[in-house]
Amino acid sequence: MSEFDNITPGMTSERGITVEEKYTVSHTKIPVLGTPMMIGLMEMVAKNLVQPLLPDEYTTVGYEVHIKHKAPAFLGSQIKVWCKVLEADGRKLLFEVRVTEGEKVIGEGLHRRTIIQVSG
Repeated sequence: MSEFDNITPGMTSERGITVEEKYTVSHTKIPVLGTPMMIGLMEMVAKNLVQPLLPDEYTTVGYEVHIKHKAPAFLGSQIKVWCKVLEADGRKLLFEVRVTEGEKVIGEGLHRRTIIQVSG
């Protein structure tokens, strides 16, 4: 039995976000959600799903992403960032991640995080 056993496959989380200027790229004529920012939002939702289940002296860090950015999300768009735990193997976690705008898939893929001790 591990202190991380309460993180189990099938757990999900979703967060609604408005695409603000800080999430867009500046080199396009029309502001759109940038890939690095989209990945950052995916990582944040995954981290926030498991963080409350960890002892205080632990957190998670991302170490691998396999993401396809499939469609634009324009400035002001209402997007949903979703994640699901696919695997929880000790300290290693695998998430399915997705960003949608309505029925349109903006980006999707897999993200790996590991549990690390930050104090104690």
